Amino acid sequence: MHISISIDEQLLRLSEGDEILREYPVSSAAKGVGFREESFRTPTGQFRICEKIGYDQPLGTIYKTREPMGLWSADDVVEDDLITSRILRLDGLDPENKNTLARCIYIHGTNQEELIGTPASHGCIRMSNIDVIELFDLTPLDTLVSIEAPQRQRGKLIFFDCDSTLSSIEGIDELARARGPEIFQQVVNLTNAAMNGEIPLHEVFPRRMEIIRPDKALCETVARQYVETIVDGVRETLQTLREDGWTIVIISGGFAPLIKPLAETLGVEFIEAVPLFLDESGAYAGYDAHFPSTRNGGKPEIIREWKAAMRPKTTVMVGDGISDLESQNEVDMFIGFGGVVIRDAVKNSAQHFVESFADIPALAKKAAKRK
Repeated sequence: MHISISIDEQLLRLSEGDEILREYPVSSAAKGVGFREESFRTPTGQFRICEKIGYDQPLGTIYKTREPMGLWSADDVVEDDLITSRILRLDGLDPENKNTLARCIYIHGTNQEELIGTPASHGCIRMSNIDVIELFDLTPLDTLVSIEAPQRQRGKLIFFDCDSTLSSIEGIDELARARGPEIFQQVVNLTNAAMNGEIPLHEVFPRRMEIIRPDKALCETVARQYVETIVDGVRETLQTLREDGWTIVIISGGFAPLIKPLAETLGVEFIEAVPLFLDESGAYAGYDAHFPSTRNGGKPEIIREWKAAMRPKTTVMVGDGISDLESQNEVDMFIGFGGVVIRDAVKNSAQHFVESFADIPALAKKAAKRK
């Protein structure tokens, strides 16, 4: 027995020798392919089925931490991504995918059966509940599984900075403002120095955070400010881009928990921003100092990962600062944005520079036509 999964076709084939026994539509990760932990991407390469979970459990059984926790039926309206019916747990056999077991990558049933056939998962391979039960019954432990890396180019990616681009605020400055005028001025000076390329970002980040040390209440306040200060034209522009087939990604040196409500308000699914940690009491407990956008060159690194994962036909980046401009050589088009603040270094070096969001869809269309 052997299982092969095509990311390009969104198909799983079960074979015995050279004979294909079954073909099933599947759903791999919405964020494409990749190996990094917590990337929410589907690994590729060679695997084996190391564990089978769900023997004799009824159709629609819900699993949490691989334990049955109730039943789901097609009549239930559930927004969560559930693991249902059966689990075939994968163990990576290649150096690149050896963390697959720790990442908890499965072949499993789903409550989002309407999305089968399109990339939509958080990294696993989703199947319909009836199909995964049949596959489970046909497939013994240690069956080899091949997940084929995509070969086709598909779709268009557009990346947006957040602070002073989608929102008129700089989140870090607003966190500082709440700590008093002296701290606010210190942080504003550091932020401007970083955005203008005067101080390396990796030096600025820890200095600002040790000054501010934001707690839960302060984070929630600034999260609301992001939503309240959405730049004119953002909603209309993002909707136009979606209708034209663009996948939108927010890529920011700001903090993910603060930006998430803004992303939800704008209907943006994908956020690449810095994880922020609070303890059980809501006190500041640090941030992920290794996240790429905390340092210069980090945004291009994130974009390279997205390009490898999705194989897009076209990529565009929109932002106001030096850390955004650094990505110019990684994308098909860089658009400097000056609708909130004009930074001379960006205006003078950007391929295109706009002060209104209304100008972005036409430029994005131009970038796509070049490809």
